[in-house]
Parts: sequence; structure tokens; C-alpha cells
Amino acid sequence: MKEYSLENRRFVIGGIAAIVVLVYIIRLFTLQIMSDDYKKNADSNAFLKKIEYPSRGVIYDRKGKLMVYNQPAYDIMVVMNEEKGHLDTLEFCKTLGITKEFFIKRMNDIKDYSKNPGYSRFTQQLFMSQISDKEFSVFQEKMFRFPGFYMQRRSIRQYQYPYAAHVLGDVGEVNDADIEDDDYYQPGDFIGKTGVEKSYEKQLRGVKGVQILLRDAHGRIQGNYQNGRLDQRPIPGKDLTLGIDLNLQALGERMLQGKIGAIVAIEPSTGEVLAMVSSPTYDPRIMVGRNRGKNHAKLSLNPWKPLLNRSIMGQYPPGSTFKTTQALTYLTEGIINLHTQYPCNHGFSYKGLHVGCHGHPSPLALIDAIATSCNGYFCWGLYHMMQNRVKYKSVQDAMNTWRDYMVSMGFGYKLGIDLPGEKRGLIPNAQFYDKAYHGSWNGLTIISIAIGQGEVNLTPLQIANLGATIANRGYYYIPHVVKRVKGEPLDTLYRHRHYTKASRQAYNYVVAGMRSSVLGGTCKYLRHLDFPICGKTGTAQNRGQDHSVFMGFAPMNNPRIAIAVYVENGGFGADFAVPIAGVLFEQYIKGKLSPAMAREADELQKRRIGYGKANR
Repeated sequence: MKEYSLENRRFVIGGIAAIVVLVYIIRLFTLQIMSDDYKKNADSNAFLKKIEYPSRGVIYDRKGKLMVYNQPAYDIMVVMNEEKGHLDTLEFCKTLGITKEFFIKRMNDIKDYSKNPGYSRFTQQLFMSQISDKEFSVFQEKMFRFPGFYMQRRSIRQYQYPYAAHVLGDVGEVNDADIEDDDYYQPGDFIGKTGVEKSYEKQLRGVKGVQILLRDAHGRIQGNYQNGRLDQRPIPGKDLTLGIDLNLQALGERMLQGKIGAIVAIEPSTGEVLAMVSSPTYDPRIMVGRNRGKNHAKLSLNPWKPLLNRSIMGQYPPGSTFKTTQALTYLTEGIINLHTQYPCNHGFSYKGLHVGCHGHPSPLALIDAIATSCNGYFCWGLYHMMQNRVKYKSVQDAMNTWRDYMVSMGFGYKLGIDLPGEKRGLIPNAQFYDKAYHGSWNGLTIISIAIGQGEVNLTPLQIANLGATIANRGYYYIPHVVKRVKGEPLDTLYRHRHYTKASRQAYNYVVAGMRSSVLGGTCKYLRHLDFPICGKTGTAQNRGQDHSVFMGFAPMNNPRIAIAVYVENGGFGADFAVPIAGVLFEQYIKGKLSPAMAREADELQKRRIGYGKANR
């Protein structure tokens, strides 16, 4: 019995020993074969992987003028395992023109995993970015005194002109969210933050390269590993050609100096944006290099919001430019025909409700109603549509039909322009009013939407797209600022026609009305130009001074440009928006301004309101 117990004990002890040995074998296998931690550390000591940054794609205007390019800049990198505190800190700081406090803080930040989650003491870490050629030359001469510090060449963005800041955007250092979203980036990299620089980031940035350098036991560079056979050369980013006409853009920015508002010009046949102006604006050249953060902070605190791209983010009542959409809807739905007349006794008056209008002949038919911008006519049309129980079973049915027409014309949702930050505006539907009025409403309740007021809000981009759609007699291309990406086709999204619900004949009638507006109506300022323009003014009501609005296109039968001008607190459409549009039409159609129009442009530039007067 005793011998049997000893025999069992021997088996137990042997089993435990076997298990312990097996655990050690598995652990050694995991560490040495399955895990590459030791290999990484060995490689980190033997190799220096130097990132080579690609040149970012350059940007041209539609005529080939260089707008954005690259200029050499340099980053100072540090490998902590090589620096090891053996540094003449005072000499180092003096060479770079920095303080000792900055040096200490920067070194601590690099080692702080919460601020630099990719930190490794064996790999290069960014110490200081975007130093100039002059700073680079001084530092390079003394670099042998600063063990662990290296220079890394990259490029810095440069903007050739002080125009189109909101379109072009800018480039800034990546944040934690950027790094988490895309493993292409590491701390210290740069990424497009706004505008085209952001929306076409993947095309512009290119592909990084890597140079593998061999180091000795003391960390000294011995040359390229395997004579560079494993190196990867960077692939440059793709160049962009914009639809922007630089001369037209510059003129538009001149016209809105001292004013708050926006201008959008579109080529109807392609949807290419010819000009996109938001005022107040800023010079894109101040948003480069190490001063970008300081200048961005200053702009963000400006009460006039120069960073806001009002062309795609401003949501405004379209005013009487919206009457064209009502004419298209009423005609196609059979609510009116070309000869339908409505009275206008200084406005729409019915059952105690009055919507005012300026003096003009009454009654009048559609063409004259568009030309004179008659409020009464379009209010009557909406009322008869909403109350029509032969065609629509309820006011809700009529309202949703109306809303479907508006959506088909590009309103109520984002158009999908290739810029970040676009807003959708607002087109109400039956559910909106059921909620607002607890189901008790009719055509009189919502009558103001017929004249582009009330709940209706559009962006200047959407108003310009309306002009392009009318110019095309019923279809549009999604507006886009990039005309071409080098080496790849334009996204099919921007080559597809979007047809509206309105009929071709309805568009022909509206075009006739807009031409009549130029010949003798509210746009008659434009009739002296020697090419046929079609236009529609708008005076959008506001708590303060009304907004001045224009929407139109030219030439009438071979449209090359559609324009929307929106000037906050500019008064009547004819006060600011129409003459500004006239200057832009002539610049684009003729290629230059006549002496008389050049003088008009100078006068418009001098006229200031609100923001402009406050900043004299």
C-alpha cells in the first residue's frame, strides 16, 4: 500500500513538472515566433525607417492659372533612445530660436501617451514642424552636435492669390480623430481641413514613401539598407483643375467688399461652379505654416464670421426669385395657363388677409407677373392650388404635391456639392404644418411661401442652381467646384442630369417672363448689355433692412453662366444684387469690363452696408 502511494505521488510530481515545462515552451514560442516585439526592438536598433512625404497635388483654375502649390519645408524629428539627455539644451534652443521652457514641454508632450499615442523611444517623433529654408540651413550646420535629432523634408502649402479661401480651404496638422479614422496618418502629419483641400484629401495627399537606413551599435547611420532595394518612393498627389474662373472670382470678391452675402456662378451645361464668393472672407495665404493656428483662432473670434462659407451654409429666404418655381408648378399642375390673370390691388387681399405689393397694372397674366414681380399673382396661384378639391383630395395632398416639385428642383436637401459643410435649407411639407397648426390650416395660413418668405429657406448655391435649371429648361447637374482630377475620370455623380417635375413648356414661359423682367421689369438695369440676359429679382424680408437678391442667366438661348447674388440688408433686389450681377455677366461673357462697367464696378465696391460701415 505504501509503495502504491509513492508510485502515485511520483506520477503527480512528474505531471506537474511536465506541465511547467510545457508552459515555458509555449511562452518561449509565443515570444520568439508568434510575437514580433523583440524583432521590432532589434529592428529599431538596427534600422531607421525614414518617412518620405509625397508632394501634394497642385490646384489650377479652369484656364490653367496656378492657384495652390507647394514650397519646401522641414520638420525636426527626434529619436528619444538616441537623445538620452546628452544634449546642450541652451545651444539647441538658441539655434532654433526657441525657449528652454518650450523645449522641455515639447519633449514631455512627445513622451506623453495621452497626447502622442503612437510614441516609441526607438522611432522618429516630431519635435518641430514646418521650419523655413533659412532655419533649416542654420540647424543643418550644427546638427552633428545634437544626437538623436534629424531633419525630414516635406512641403508646405502656398496659395498664389488672396482669393477663393472658402473654396480652396486649408491644410492643418492631424488630430487624434484623424489618426483614428485613417491609419495613413501619424502625429505631425498634415491633412486638408476645409474646402477642396478636405473633400479631395485622398487624391491630393499622394502615397508616402519610406527609406530604410542601417545603423551601427552606436546609432550612427551607415547608409541605405541593401542599397535601397527595399525603399519605397513616395507617389505624388494628383493635381486638380477647378471650374473656378479666377478673374470672375476676384471680381466677385471685389463686389462684396464691405458687404455680407454670397455670389455663386454656375455653368449650366456642366454644373461647374465658375465663382463662389462668401463675404466677409479672408486671405488664404495667412492659413499656412506655424501661424495657421493663431490666425484661425483670430478669424473664429471675428463677430462677422469670415470662416463661414455663406454660399453653401447660409440659409436665407429666397424672396421673389422663388416665384419662378411657383410659376413652373402652377403651369405644370394646370392651376394656371399662360393667359390666366389675377388681380393685384397693391397686393393679395382675401378674407381679411393682406400681402402687400408695389404698384403696377392689374389684373395681369403670367409673363407680366414675373416681369413686375407681382406678389398678388403668385399668392392667388398658391391659394387656388391648396384649395383645389377636384385635383387634390385634401390640403395636405396639395401641399405634398407642391413640396415634391420643390424637391425635384433641388431644394430641401443638400445638392451634394463637392465641398464640406453644405446646408440643406428648408422646404416645409404637410406634416410640418400639421404639427405647427395642429392639423387646422389652409392655403391662406401658408400664403407667404408663394413669394419665397415664411418657412422657405434656400442657400445661395440652391438659388444659383435654380437659375442653371431654368437656363437648361428643366434639368441640372449637381454643382461641383472640381472640373478635373488628373489621371482619373470625374465622378459620375456630377455627370448625371437631374430632371425636375415641371414641363418643358412651363420653363419656356418662365424664361420669357425673366427676359421680360430685363427688358422692362425689375431687372431693367441689365437691358443695356449687348447680350440677352434673363433675370429675376428678389427682396427678401428681414427683421432689419431687407436682403437684396438676384437670380438669372445669360445668354438667353445659349446659356453659358447662371448667377445668384445675395446681399444681406441690401434693400431691393435692384439696389445691389442686380448691378453686381451685371458686372459679373459682362466679365464672363465678354472676358473683360467695358470702361463704363469698370466705373460701375468701382462704385459698387465703394458702397458698403452693415459690416462694411463698421469696419471703415
